[in-house]
Amino acid sequence: MERRQIWVREINQVDCVHVHWAPGGLLPHEILVRNQCSHISAGTELACIAGEESFFSIPDTPGYTSVGIVEEIGAAINTFQKGDRVYTYGPHAAYFKIDTTDRWHGVCVPVPEGVTNETAAFTHMATIALTAIRQSNIELGDRVLVTGLGAIGNLAAQLAQLQGAEVLALDRIPSRVEAAKASGIAGAEVVGPGPVPESLRQKLTDQPLQAFIDATGAAAVLETYVPLLGPSAQVIVLGSPRRPYQANLTGFLQHFHLLPVNAELRGALEFIYPTHPSPFHKHSITRNAEIILNLMLQKRLHTEPLLTQVLKPENAAEGYKGLRERPQDYLGVLIDWTQNTDQ
Repeated sequence: MERRQIWVREINQVDCVHVHWAPGGLLPHEILVRNQCSHISAGTELACIAGEESFFSIPDTPGYTSVGIVEEIGAAINTFQKGDRVYTYGPHAAYFKIDTTDRWHGVCVPVPEGVTNETAAFTHMATIALTAIRQSNIELGDRVLVTGLGAIGNLAAQLAQLQGAEVLALDRIPSRVEAAKASGIAGAEVVGPGPVPESLRQKLTDQPLQAFIDATGAAAVLETYVPLLGPSAQVIVLGSPRRPYQANLTGFLQHFHLLPVNAELRGALEFIYPTHPSPFHKHSITRNAEIILNLMLQKRLHTEPLLTQVLKPENAAEGYKGLRERPQDYLGVLIDWTQNTDQ
């Protein structure tokens, strides 16, 4: 069969190509999916096409978030039927196979009726954000700082509010702050680079902060805001650090050892949880996705303000370039595969 797919031919060079694709017979735990909508990740995926992630080899097809229709199912699968609409870790391609037992790519969860493809396509960003909440001890009435209001930071702030926290959320891009406010994050505001303004410093320190979630992945942001935390606060590293940064590590670490901060530092990579439900673990990536989709169905998690572009596959390069060079205009970029010409 002919298949359209996004193809990274060299660093930061993205095309939509037509290739001959022979899926072959399905293994017992595999499903064949016809893509409907895929989401471009502004963090990991941009790092992949820039050649910054060792697990992604160029040339290749990127992407790890898709919503599609089950076309065929393997003999051992009894949880899905042909025609089901599912959220998966599928790539940017018109058709793809999922091994539902795979540790890294085997996420496949039914999408409830009432949740649109466009909304469900943000599920992966939301489950990544949920990892920060799972790794924290955020309780009702806590004050939480979130830095970085891309899709993941925005969703982390929303989830912290659902946990009962008062959230202060910061970003340097005004349009992202406006999207956060439209998502119900009243404590969102713009902050520039450099020292913390005195008015913001007072807002952050007049009452203690119990948690700090960083979704920027920028070490300088962590160094700037950790000294402002309340006693025994938690610092959750949600954004993946990727850029070199020089600092006085001893001074930074003192905030985790000495009073008055005595903070706790924790990472929040989604794969600290098993992919599939296990009798030995309360949480799993699959369970997190089911919870997120239910919150979307209940209209308690808002993605509409995050969606800025829906592109045809042939225009995917625009989305990557926009996310990389114009973050003030490109926040949530989806690829629409429903005009499917592949045979």
